[in-house]
Amino acid sequence: MIAIMHETAGRTLVVKATESLTSQDYEKVFIPQLNQLIGKFGKIRVGFYLAENFTGWELGAAWDDAVFGIQHRHDFEKVAVVSDKKWMEWATKIGSYFIDGQIATCTPAEFEDAVTWTKQ
Repeated sequence: MIAIMHETAGRTLVVKATESLTSQDYEKVFIPQLNQLIGKFGKIRVGFYLAENFTGWELGAAWDDAVFGIQHRHDFEKVAVVSDKKWMEWATKIGSYFIDGQIATCTPAEFEDAVTWTKQ
């Protein structure tokens, strides 16, 4: 499941992912929000908080994520991925090759710093 967090403001979208992300999460919540911000601001910033109970992406959601990311690779100014999962560090590093913006990974204890960095 994906939820918009209250830290969202201006060109910065902050979301929290729990359990398993589905195509519905992307098609009904995440992608519409991203499209709205891109339409309004051009380049956007994203904070992606992966909760402790986050287990990953269902295949359809992973596909939606990859397609959107590639189509909009020039539209991301900053992306902060907050997670305590080690595998997210290498996944984020791989993802950084597909977008133009800056990408950072942080631990949950660094969440506030990650949001601040993303908004600057």
